[in-house]
Amino acid sequence: MLVLSRQRDETIMIGDDIEITVVDIRGDKIRLGIEAPSAIAVHRKEVYEAIRRENEQAARVKVSELDRLRITPTSNSERGTTRGSPPGGRKKGTVRYASTLQARVSRNRKTRTA
Repeated sequence: MLVLSRQRDETIMIGDDIEITVVDIRGDKIRLGIEAPSAIAVHRKEVYEAIRRENEQAARVKVSELDRLRITPTSNSERGTTRGSPPGGRKKGTVRYASTLQARVSRNRKTRTA
């Protein structure tokens, strides 16, 4: 590990593209400013580790689990007109989550019986 000493407003260069500047020093905390190309992700280590863990978990998801999240298209008969929709319902080819459709059907049944 390379250890460098810097004072407020002094900069460290990493390669040609990354600048790390000491912005402020307050007690035992140092504020750093980092300028890097947008293609380079810059995160605090704890955030980076959390992202890495989430990515590893997502890579282990089974295809059968993904099927439960699949969006299902609605047929013309299920579409109907909703409040704020143009006459004839939604545009052709639009999709809706299955659970949303089930909730809407359930809600429509309740209002018809009331």
